[in-house]
Amino acid sequence: MVEPGRSSENWALGPVLAMEEPFPFVCVGCGDCCRQRRDLVLSGYDLYRIARRLRLSPRIVAHAFCKSYVAPQSCLPALRLTPDPKTGNCRFFEGNACAIHEARPLACALYPLGQSIDPVTAQTEYRAQLPLCGACPEGRTLRDYLEDSAIPERAGIDARWAVVCTGISRQLQAIGGPDHPHFAAAVRRIERALYLDYDLGDEFYPQFQQNTQVLMPLLARMLENNGC
Repeated sequence: MVEPGRSSENWALGPVLAMEEPFPFVCVGCGDCCRQRRDLVLSGYDLYRIARRLRLSPRIVAHAFCKSYVAPQSCLPALRLTPDPKTGNCRFFEGNACAIHEARPLACALYPLGQSIDPVTAQTEYRAQLPLCGACPEGRTLRDYLEDSAIPERAGIDARWAVVCTGISRQLQAIGGPDHPHFAAAVRRIERALYLDYDLGDEFYPQFQQNTQVLMPLLARMLENNGC
């Protein structure tokens, strides 16, 4: 599930929305979803897009703007965008606008939607974070909103990311997670494959495929050596 976009607000996820179902929401640019942000977790594709927008390597962007940690439930390395130390707002929130709007992370592009991806079937579901903010015009559907936010253009990559990460997570948990003697080294290697080892002159997805194809045998060997 994508992290919710709101902070210091009472909200709940509504029922699953069908593509042609009414979704009366238009952003009015209030910027509230960019203020006091401490929960924005990035995918590797999010990091790559931001790095390309800033013309910096993923490694530099991760070091300068993110906190790296191991998610306790999945045992996976994760990156969270850190807030501006002075304001507590998103680092890219400047003058009541997003300075990287065309490369904004998935959670920002979806807002105020939450998204869940089945790690087996890659089926995607969307739910609204209620109550809705913004304007509420009639006649708009969920499909309209997703297309306006360019979500379909990246949907395949996001789904594959979820499937691959779920598979790696299960392998890490199968070997005992942090209790395995080589867990820390494996996490560092996984972080490189998922987030850091990308050439901005090439497209993300072929590199992601290659990185994970190299990574899988490493994790398989760890499984074979478990307990040795």
